[in-house]
Amino acid sequence: MVTFKCELIKNFTPEKAIHHNKVSIIGTGSVGMACAISIILKGLSDELALVDVNESKLKGETMDLQHGSPFVKMPNIVSSKDYGITANSNLVIITAGARQEKGETRLNLVQRNVSVFKLMISNITQYSPRCKLIVVSNPVDILTYVAWKLSGFPKNRVIGSGCNLDTARFRFLIGQRLGIHSESCHGWILGEHGDSSVPVWSGVNVAGVSLKNLNSDLGTHKDHEQWNNVHKEVIASAYEIIKRKGFTSWAIGLSVADLTESILKNLRRVHPVSTIIKDLYGIKEEVFLSVPCILGENGITDIINVNLTPEEEACLKKSAQTLWEIQKELSL
Repeated sequence: MVTFKCELIKNFTPEKAIHHNKVSIIGTGSVGMACAISIILKGLSDELALVDVNESKLKGETMDLQHGSPFVKMPNIVSSKDYGITANSNLVIITAGARQEKGETRLNLVQRNVSVFKLMISNITQYSPRCKLIVVSNPVDILTYVAWKLSGFPKNRVIGSGCNLDTARFRFLIGQRLGIHSESCHGWILGEHGDSSVPVWSGVNVAGVSLKNLNSDLGTHKDHEQWNNVHKEVIASAYEIIKRKGFTSWAIGLSVADLTESILKNLRRVHPVSTIIKDLYGIKEEVFLSVPCILGENGITDIINVNLTPEEEACLKKSAQTLWEIQKELSL
């Protein structure tokens, strides 16, 4: 039967779709969808696969994105609760996981997430054995370790979103105080993505001018300008946002798209992401923490050796110990 399509289009040659930048996102909650739209708006993927156990919501989110195709260069968007849809992904982003229940200990939450990750990781590795993984689910540093252990992937291909967002918040807040755009404020948050994160005040600068040289007490309790409140605000940010709107989404979505761009475009930019740091900075445990890493097509290609002050290094070790106390109790 001749259709309008046959009348309109004459096939010139058979073609088989080859996707060079396929990205899969596991979990279509607020964070997963913020990652999706951020990646789409940057034009980073030629196929985007979405996976979620809630088929109805998944279908609705997929339709909602697809209907925006006339307004942006929309990739092919596919979705299913079946992980087969993720086959041959270049990059898989994990945002799914169990949420903390009222009164639940962090260790119990992590252990429940281990059970969730066992299913997710086995499916991901089955269908995309050569992919890179970005873990976003919290607690991100411990779950990145879990993903690394369960996947059997080399360490360069398992990346935690880590302190990439914390660092962005740090730079934004410094910029707010100085009246300068955050892009021109340089500083890093390292360690745990959480309460024990480490602000590297010794490296904070604007146009190469060290703020520590202008104020030797910067970031300490002796500082009469109380710049250490900036780091306190970084830690409190997520709690404040969750209190006001129920969840965080946009900034973490943009942060993950930033990491995705560096990997898929092989940009070799430096990001503070979570990776295994055993034998660095005197840390002997097999923990994942954020340090400045060069990201490219193979994932993490190099780690930048940051000259930390003795106080900053001690804080990083304390951050590692905080994670290890929870991690050592895990049953994988």
